Amino acid sequence: MNKRRNGLSSRSSTKGITTITIDPLMLVEMMHIHDSAFPIGGYTHSFGLETYIQRDIVKDENSLIQWCRTYLYDNLGYGDGILLKETLEVLKKSGSLAAILEVDRLAHAQKLARESREGSLKMGRQFLQTVLPLQEDESLSQWAQLIRAKEAHGHYATTYGVFSNTRAYPDQMTMIAFLYSSVANLVHNAVRAIPLGQSTGVRVIHQLHEDCLHVTQQVVARSLNDLSNHAIGIELASMEHEHLHSRLFIS
Repeated sequence: MNKRRNGLSSRSSTKGITTITIDPLMLVEMMHIHDSAFPIGGYTHSFGLETYIQRDIVKDENSLIQWCRTYLYDNLGYGDGILLKETLEVLKKSGSLAAILEVDRLAHAQKLARESREGSLKMGRQFLQTVLPLQEDESLSQWAQLIRAKEAHGHYATTYGVFSNTRAYPDQMTMIAFLYSSVANLVHNAVRAIPLGQSTGVRVIHQLHEDCLHVTQQVVARSLNDLSNHAIGIELASMEHEHLHSRLFIS
């Protein structure tokens, strides 16, 4: 992980990232859905991080940064990041929700730990329930119907992609915002669980900004053929989590 950070300046250039001109209202919308008060349940999940905290492996600023980078590069970068990218691309090509059902099924199969799989489902459905009243859009309503009919699982990455497509957010901005909010939520949870000071959490998130950009660059170049999980330790920690003596988080 140290090599990753040391080589970051060469790997996290803006090569492969398109310059984006964004409508100010669109920017406000994206800030809204990623606000920590936006009720999608992220504050109730650690996705294996709590296991590392209780093992005293993640215990301070440096160990939290290292864990978050592993989660970004080896979990999100080969999992939900790719699933989100594929959802956006498929919807732009076909415009059909039926075309992303396979992506949603892969999201379900790729999450081996029960708690992590259920956490992704809960966040996806809570996100959908929260955004549905905010706009009238046929695609969102149809996606909700597919989930109710159990034709779709409704994982967070695919549901987030469906919503972002209806709002016409630029793809790369959508992906980096998704990665950032995913890891920032976990930092906030770690601040409570370790515990750490709020200023420490701010520093950790600041250190991860360029990593979010770099992982977005990597995801842009990947496809479903690259879907995998390189963070086996995090996956095993997610499985172990339900057996911890005491828990602050659902996953």
